[in-house]
Amino acid sequence: MFNYYLKIAWISILRHWGLSLLMICAIGLGIGAAMTTITVNYLMSADPIPHKSKQLYYVQLDSWDVNDPFDEGLNPPDQLTFTDTTNLLNAQKAFRQNAQAQANGVIEPNDPELLPMSVSGRANTADFFTMFDVPFIYGSGWTHQADVNKEQVIVLNKVTNDKLFGGEDSVGQTIKLDGNVFKIVGVIDQWQPKPRFYDITTGAFNDSEDIFVPFSMIAEQKIGRSGNTNCWKPSGDGFSAFLVSECIWTQFWVELKTQQDKEEYLTFLNAYVEEQKAYGRFLRPMDNRLSNVMQWLENQEVVADDAKMMMAMSFMFLIVCLLNTVGLLLAKFLGKAPEIGLRQALGASRATLFSQYIIESACIGLAGGLLGLVLAYLGLIGVESLYGDYMQGLATLDSTMMILALVLALISSIVSGIYPTWRACNIQPAQQLKSQ
Repeated sequence: MFNYYLKIAWISILRHWGLSLLMICAIGLGIGAAMTTITVNYLMSADPIPHKSKQLYYVQLDSWDVNDPFDEGLNPPDQLTFTDTTNLLNAQKAFRQNAQAQANGVIEPNDPELLPMSVSGRANTADFFTMFDVPFIYGSGWTHQADVNKEQVIVLNKVTNDKLFGGEDSVGQTIKLDGNVFKIVGVIDQWQPKPRFYDITTGAFNDSEDIFVPFSMIAEQKIGRSGNTNCWKPSGDGFSAFLVSECIWTQFWVELKTQQDKEEYLTFLNAYVEEQKAYGRFLRPMDNRLSNVMQWLENQEVVADDAKMMMAMSFMFLIVCLLNTVGLLLAKFLGKAPEIGLRQALGASRATLFSQYIIESACIGLAGGLLGLVLAYLGLIGVESLYGDYMQGLATLDSTMMILALVLALISSIVSGIYPTWRACNIQPAQQLKSQ
């Protein structure tokens, strides 16, 4: 019977093609608008490293001004001072730990035909690559001993390696960065986590860096420092004074395997802050936090409020489209009153008629869903062109979103068809036969 109902639905859609096309367009517009915003929000809030996001924790310590709390006292500072990062790093209390900061520099290629190139960089410790599952084409990250010895080693990304060495294995070769010679130990593959969870202070959806060097290279002034910096009191003159100041500009991550490990590390942080209070620091009430990846993204509101509002408005638009579809279906089904009355007189049950017209509504919904996918794709292209690099990689429809669009269209059309179908099935056959 199902195949028969599909055949009848197809005949009915073709017979009333104008009305059917209006309904398909109405559903398609609503689904297209909704799926555009749903897809953006879905990808913005996706878990960027799902298999270990609950084991990676971002460290926050409240070293801010006692008279002027950071973020109005709602949250501790979003970065650490160089002093605290260095102390936590030296303590070695976590299974893995990574100190990092944004950096930049200029590479002078070995090939005289190539011009110097400005690159974005990340100064980090050796555990960075293992903690965040950075994929390598050639070589690997540097060792912990390289951090201790302050070795001038460097990891390139694929694009930079392609520009400098034509994509060949460059491990073991050297390059000049900001006038200093660095030895290449690895080349990473395409790696662009969305969101860029490991450092969202300079943009959650920025591209990953071109180069990676040991964290100590900033203190040694072998590479330029960049990124966000906030200070609540003067740092003093000179770079050495800046390093020991209360300015926050570094990030610190730890990998903790179990809940017990987390509790023990938090106990260590509390003890560390108590110790620092004895030196006249951390005058505010203790507020040490360990946030896993998804907690940190939520805390920093990676999914902007305006994106959530756009999604809510698109659902309201979908509801308006469905209400229009209800009216069109009602007009179509009630227009079949003589046919319905005759079929009931010949023995067709209300359940049979109800099933037939619900299937017809579902077919219209599926067609609207396919149109909605096309409109959503065009909408995402528009969003990407409007926001540029910020939305790069977020304006794509994956299989999950495609299936969701079709399911949403199917459910919406069936819900929209319930009332018109119910009205059509309650037509009195006797009245319709008398009127003919």
